[in-house]
Amino acid sequence: MDELKPTRIINSDHHSVIEFTRSYTRSTNSDCANAVSLYYAVRDRFRYDPYTIDLTVEGLRASRVLEINRGWCVSKAILLAACCRVSSIPARLGFADVRNHLSTARMRERMGTDLFIWHAYTSILIDGTWRKATPAFNVELCDKFRLRPLEFDGSADSIYHPFDLDGRKHMEYVKYRGEFSDVPLAAITDDMTRLHPGFSGTTVNGDFEREVSEETASF
Repeated sequence: MDELKPTRIINSDHHSVIEFTRSYTRSTNSDCANAVSLYYAVRDRFRYDPYTIDLTVEGLRASRVLEINRGWCVSKAILLAACCRVSSIPARLGFADVRNHLSTARMRERMGTDLFIWHAYTSILIDGTWRKATPAFNVELCDKFRLRPLEFDGSADSIYHPFDLDGRKHMEYVKYRGEFSDVPLAAITDDMTRLHPGFSGTTVNGDFEREVSEETASF
């Protein structure tokens, strides 16, 4: 099954990914329990930082998130998929275009739109059913944005809420692009270059956490 194999980007055979996975799983636990434990580890151990977008094989690897201690939706979904594969839990990457109503002003300026294409989640096979899990936003970021953190129990999909805690629009799923056993890097790079010219495909200088703190100070 391809959803269990390491790839150049979903590098579940890397020693750091194996060590990280083993620190959050137990051999006697069920696949569901292990997947849930790994989800929360990836969600909250690594800050969400969209300025870490690096559309190269090296920049997207699961081991890269462990190295720099942060990531964006695609790289964090890749890490979760890799960790699941270490635990012999089939996992693949899912993608959707979303309209994000609660990004920062600088982020929207760089993106040129509030439509974020190729947003990623991890699809995990649990008890015979593929479940969507979205580990992108760490709990501290959710607190600042007044969002309900996405929970995952392995029995239902975990995708973004349409509204925040104050009833403002948060996330709208515009189009699902499908699920893949490996990263469709060429398609992502082509579309990002064409639709988000503010991003060159490599890391953009910026402090997303500081921008969020400044813009949410009056919430």
